[in-house]
Amino acid sequence: MPASLPTPGPTLAPAAPHGAARLALVVLVPFAAGYFMSYLYRNINAVVGRYLIDELGLSGADIGLLTAAYFFTFALAQIPIGIMLDRFGPRRVNSTLLCIAASGAILFSFGEDRDALMLSRALIGLGVGGALMSSFQAITLWYPKERWGFFNSVIMTVGGLGAVVGTGPVEAALRLTDWRGVFVYLGLATVAVAALIFFVVPERRREAVPERLGAVVGGVARVLGNRALWAMAPLLLFTQAANLAIIGLWAGLWLRDVAGFDRGTAAVHVSLMNLGLTAGFVMNALLSEVAARRRFSIERLTVALAVAFFVTQALIVFRVDAKAAWPWVLFGIFANGVIFLYPILVSRLPLAYSGRANTSANFVSFSGAFLGQYLIGWVMDLFPRQPGGGYAGAAYDWAFGGVLALEILGLLWFLYAHRRSPAPA
Repeated sequence: MPASLPTPGPTLAPAAPHGAARLALVVLVPFAAGYFMSYLYRNINAVVGRYLIDELGLSGADIGLLTAAYFFTFALAQIPIGIMLDRFGPRRVNSTLLCIAASGAILFSFGEDRDALMLSRALIGLGVGGALMSSFQAITLWYPKERWGFFNSVIMTVGGLGAVVGTGPVEAALRLTDWRGVFVYLGLATVAVAALIFFVVPERRREAVPERLGAVVGGVARVLGNRALWAMAPLLLFTQAANLAIIGLWAGLWLRDVAGFDRGTAAVHVSLMNLGLTAGFVMNALLSEVAARRRFSIERLTVALAVAFFVTQALIVFRVDAKAAWPWVLFGIFANGVIFLYPILVSRLPLAYSGRANTSANFVSFSGAFLGQYLIGWVMDLFPRQPGGGYAGAAYDWAFGGVLALEILGLLWFLYAHRRSPAPA
């Protein structure tokens, strides 16, 4: 067990005596490693999906459902994870869950059909379901409020590196082993990260008596009933449907079927998109710092980034320079602009509800990812396959364009409803 540091009182300031560098090493690095694994698992089907289709004969709906199983259990677990985070703290919760993810990865390596792979993928989704939210809560416990947006973006930057590793490097690894071997090694790496979090991260939790069941339910109800959550819910739902479904699977298939690239070239383009994703996280961190110093509304920053994301999607839907990498790089850069909705929601609620607030927002996000992943596959199957077995370009146009239309509606609702939600106390 790691040595516990002094337990803070109700208002949590950063532990300055321990130093910023040491704090980063024992808090940011371990939790960032967990989120790195989460993002790697999330996006790996963009590469291995083609091998699963060829080897197991999966349909578009099958591969969409298989990939979506991760998002389904991920979303379903968010509210319980939020309760556990507020009760037990991020160190214990995240290390335990990552062991579940490791077991799912090992089981995935033995899968022989869609159902077995879907169950394994569901275990992975459950296991990494607390990776980001535990990181966010650790940041709220160890750092001052004005730095939350910056350090949240730092964590997500490392996650973006996991997305990069989940594409080009995985494609290279598949030349040395098969997809089953890749998942065995991923499972072992996940166990190592779980141990890092459990044995390195110190305890820092509020002094609080365990909540009774009624208080727990009341806290969840207070978060779910908050007007700020309902104002942002459609925007989160639909933008994350586009972000996570397209980056996690359909971008690679689009590059094969619409742009006409071979697997290697498509993997390079997906890797560039994920580099853009990482650059976007860095950009978000810098923008949050600038906004905080200049007292620029984080809500306005979120809207501007969302609009930029919509424009990049339109470039893809209308096939502007279809063989170029730059639209996909821009897609990655602006894909996570709505991440600032998380600290907006947390700021509207007491700090004791931070875990439940973040996981409630994440529940909305990954519900959108699950629906987007499956429904895009469903739309794809409405169109006849091309002679080579790929999907028709029109299928991608309708699927991606439909999601974009829903995103625009979500932003319009946010602009209307957020103004009517009460300001933070």
